[in-house]
Amino acid sequence: MTTFARTPSGDVLARLLARRYFLAECGLGLGKIALAGLLTGALGRQAGALPAGGASTVRPPHFAPRAKRVIYLFMAGAPSQLELFDYKPALARYDGQPVPAEIVKDQRYAFIRRDAALLAPRFRFARHGESGAELSEVLPELAKVADRLAIVKSAYTEQFNHAPGQLFVNTGSPRPGRPSMGAWVTYGLGSEAEDLPAFVVLSSGGGASSGAASWSSGFLPSAYQGVPLRSKGEAILNVNSPAGFDRRLEADTQELLEGLNRRRQEIVGDPEIATRIAAYEMAFRLQQSAPELINLAAEPAHVLQAYGAVPGEASFANNCLLARRLVERGVRFVLLFHEAWDHHTDVEGGVRTQAGLTDKPCAALLRDLEARGLLQETLVVWGGEFGRTPMVESNVSLGRKLGRDHHPQAFTVWLAGGGVKGGQTIGRTDEIGFHVVERPVHVHDLQATILHLLGLDHERLTYFYQGREFRLTDVFGKVVQELLA
Repeated sequence: MTTFARTPSGDVLARLLARRYFLAECGLGLGKIALAGLLTGALGRQAGALPAGGASTVRPPHFAPRAKRVIYLFMAGAPSQLELFDYKPALARYDGQPVPAEIVKDQRYAFIRRDAALLAPRFRFARHGESGAELSEVLPELAKVADRLAIVKSAYTEQFNHAPGQLFVNTGSPRPGRPSMGAWVTYGLGSEAEDLPAFVVLSSGGGASSGAASWSSGFLPSAYQGVPLRSKGEAILNVNSPAGFDRRLEADTQELLEGLNRRRQEIVGDPEIATRIAAYEMAFRLQQSAPELINLAAEPAHVLQAYGAVPGEASFANNCLLARRLVERGVRFVLLFHEAWDHHTDVEGGVRTQAGLTDKPCAALLRDLEARGLLQETLVVWGGEFGRTPMVESNVSLGRKLGRDHHPQAFTVWLAGGGVKGGQTIGRTDEIGFHVVERPVHVHDLQATILHLLGLDHERLTYFYQGREFRLTDVFGKVVQELLA
């Protein structure tokens, strides 16, 4: 049976049209009012999550912190833990023999076969300090401060390529677009630095595989992104005024721009306009503070010698000294990106070279912070994006010999200062260093622990975006209680 829709009579149709006109067009229209209410609710939650004052205002933590600031010594490229911290005598015994199939299972590698031969450790190891920490001979200076270190030999990740691995450690996601750890920390705590950015990035050793995404603010307001600082030449590009543009004229221009930006912000309410205002103000102050900051020649000769720093050069040693100067001036998070540890060939020569460049400055940084009373409240973290295989990489066509491939199943990080219980080693790998067999520590666990030491609950430090709450640790992460002093 066929049915037909009834056509409204003239009076009914008139009432319907009148109601629709009222809903759609009267004033804003109730439909538009409802939409505006929904948008205000969603945007309001997001904007409400933005602390007043931006990155330059100190905000209270969730609970009493053990640390106030972080220096992250990120060894990009993945240092070989087997040549530095995780000594495996069994590798020497089985040198040249294929790795047992039951150990490798379904693991795939970028540049080696699963049954590649094992490679013996390339350096001697010895125990140091009261803790008996076992360190490689290429780390003589860290060996002298071994009792300040908490060495985690059982870190692991799911990422086995450099860019995703670096992003995962720094942002909690292997894909670009998420806020970096430094951005989350400054979003949660703000900064005590009045004339410097809250989050500063120092680079050495080459370009980062993950690029600027490792210190991005992601979907957080851009006020929280890391600011690259150069240790040679102009500290921050495009901050200095052009010739003939004196301080007074610049101040007048700054005042005019601020007035225009504030008027626009009152109209549209875009939080990025507030970021723009703060950026102009910070750039104005940086013209005075940045040259003084990077003037390492002002440091005593014995301090320069301790770090191996040379004023005017661009080096990891200079960056370690700059990191101390930055936290001394109230900067909340300093990321040192040293991209030079990817040793697919000649792992012995590569590790020896990079350890020679980084061992002395790292140890000097710990001693210097302690001498100035800063280590107790400064968390220092050292580590890369993953580890290296116990198997050898040799590829004639690529010109590679006696190297090690990427290894996500196990790698080593160490922490010191900032509420960390030093003089201990946490976790253990199997006899050839392939799998973690005791106290595994996932990357998200490490992130949760860093936030905890700063007085931040990683489950409560969230930001509402695209309809849900996001956090650094995604939906994972547990604080490594053994690390806490």
